[in-house]
Amino acid sequence: MPGITLGDTVPNLEVETTHKNFKLHDYFADSWTVLFSHPGDFTPVCTTELGAMGKYAHEFEQRGVKLLGLSCDDIQSHKDWIPDIEAFTPGSKVTYPIIADPNKEIIPQLNMIDPIENGPSRALHVVGPDCKIKLSFLYPSTTGRNMDEVLRALDSLLMAAKHKNKIATPVNWKPDEPVVISPAVSDEEAKKLFPQGFKTAKLPSKKGYLRVADVS
Repeated sequence: MPGITLGDTVPNLEVETTHKNFKLHDYFADSWTVLFSHPGDFTPVCTTELGAMGKYAHEFEQRGVKLLGLSCDDIQSHKDWIPDIEAFTPGSKVTYPIIADPNKEIIPQLNMIDPIENGPSRALHVVGPDCKIKLSFLYPSTTGRNMDEVLRALDSLLMAAKHKNKIATPVNWKPDEPVVISPAVSDEEAKKLFPQGFKTAKLPSKKGYLRVADVS
């Protein structure tokens, strides 16, 4: 995708939202943020997704993570849409702000463009406290997000950051499961980092690159 991507700083745009106006960096400061975009209000897949975000809001709050939506309509349209969102997904409350972008000026600056349809996309950026993009998802218009996967990937990012990126999470990893140690970490350093010990997989190559440890 062209435009900002992993490791890039999100531009410090002034945005109008359903809560108030603010600059993005002020919102991102001192916490992680899930920034997610939608092609438009009163559309079926988007309605289900914003409802799911509202229903999962407590999961993000427990992790100290903020939510920030974006849809390509104006503030009044967003406010009129919210009752539909909450009605369709029982237990959902849209307590997070939604950015207005009726002129589609913000979407391209955040690289939330669908290259197939050449318009606003169903995209998601996880932004760190340093205002840099840590992870991005881009979905076609026909496919809704999997909220459990968004949480799982977020937990992986938080775990790696907690351990200064000296660990990584393997395929299908979930919290409380073992992690793998970065190849950049020597065995001597690994012994200090993981005093509880770690296991090195015995592989046909006899290379000791796949080391597994339990962490918290």
